[in-house]
Amino acid sequence: MHIAIIGNIGAGKTTLTQMLGEYFKWEVMYEAVEGNPYLADFYQDMERWAFNLQIYFLNSRFAQVQKIRSATYSTVIQDRTIYEDAFIFARNLHDSGVLTERDYQTYLLLFETIIKTVSQPDLLIYLKADIPKLVAQIRKRGREFESDISVDYLQNLNNYYEDFTKNYDHGKIIEIDVNQMDFASNPNDFQFIVSKLSKELFYI
Repeated sequence: MHIAIIGNIGAGKTTLTQMLGEYFKWEVMYEAVEGNPYLADFYQDMERWAFNLQIYFLNSRFAQVQKIRSATYSTVIQDRTIYEDAFIFARNLHDSGVLTERDYQTYLLLFETIIKTVSQPDLLIYLKADIPKLVAQIRKRGREFESDISVDYLQNLNNYYEDFTKNYDHGKIIEIDVNQMDFASNPNDFQFIVSKLSKELFYI
C-alpha cells in the first residue's frame, strides 16, 4: 500500500510521516529538502532558479515512485507527492509570473511523460493549515533558507491545495485540519490521527 501525506510548507508533513511510519512500522520516504542544491538559491531568486528547482523535485519524486513500485515491503508512507510538484508548486510559479511560459510548458511535457508510468497513491492524507499555523511552524524549525518565504506565496499555495484536493478523483483522500493540533507534542492529537487513519485503512 502506498500512502502519501500532502500539505503546504510548514503543515507538519515530515513530522507526521516519521511518526506514522514508526507507529505502524511502515517504510518511510522523505522529501528531498536537506542537500537540495537549488532550494536556498530559489528562495533568494525565484525567477532564476524556479525551473531548476522544479526539475530537481520532479526527478527526485519520480525516483521515489520507482522505488515504491519495485519495493518488497507491504506499506510505504511518503512525504509529499509528484502531483503537488505539477498541480500546485509549478502551477503557482507559472501563474505568478515566476516561471516563464516556455519553461512551464517544457516542465509539463516532462511531467506528462513521467506520469504515464506512475500509479496513484492508495490514500492521500491532506494536512490543512492556515497561514498563522504555517508561519509559526516555519519559524519554529528555523531553516535559514525559509526565512524569506512570503505570506502571499504561502497563501497562493494554500489556494492551489484547496483546488487540488476538492477536485482530486484518483483515489481516497482524507483531510485533517491541524490548525489547533500539536501532534508532535500532544499524544491525544496524534492518537486522533491514528484513529482516523485506522478507520479508513483497517475499518477499526
